[in-house]
Amino acid sequence: MIETNRKISNAVISSASSDLSDIHLTSKNIGIYERQIEALSNELRLIKDRQIELRASGSVAEIMAQLKNTSGILSHCTLLKEDISALLKLFSAITGAEDFRLLFCTITSNMCRRFHTDINDLRLLCTYIGPGTLWLPNEAVNQAVLQSSDNEAELVLPGWEAQQVKTGDVVILKGALFEDSNPILHRSPPIEESHDKRLLLRIDTNTFINSLS
Repeated sequence: MIETNRKISNAVISSASSDLSDIHLTSKNIGIYERQIEALSNELRLIKDRQIELRASGSVAEIMAQLKNTSGILSHCTLLKEDISALLKLFSAITGAEDFRLLFCTITSNMCRRFHTDINDLRLLCTYIGPGTLWLPNEAVNQAVLQSSDNEAELVLPGWEAQQVKTGDVVILKGALFEDSNPILHRSPPIEESHDKRLLLRIDTNTFINSLS
């Protein structure tokens, strides 16, 4: 994560996954669970040059069954599928939702190029390979520019920088349809210019679906 010398009030950043539940606090709109994924390194090396796209939807049990029955290269990635299942159960516990939509895919484009808020309630992201999602502290946002200008270069106030989720860390983003209406501004990292790629997991409640980050 990019360092800043100023306090960030809207983020929950912890090495304990249970602290992600603080995303429900009105003052918080992003939760980051910092973790190590070295145990997955062999399986990630196995698939890093493959084009992956796995979609699943339904209850936790239904999605876990779909993960278990995957074919192709993912059928050899037992630890990775167990990790995805664990994150699905974690997200279910935090959201209290019963129905979800999951996407696990390789990304080679910049996707969401501009800072934006999602039209949903809560979203879980984990970038297993490549750079993670960029996000803005609330204190860093020039509200006048946000409300009245398309000039993104002036969106971040002087002395502030965008923050970035580390590879492997789990992030929960609060969207514009969450009840306290304090959504997080975020965007996808630029990867087209460097010909980089990302392997991204996205889990949404099955009520509100929009763009990748």
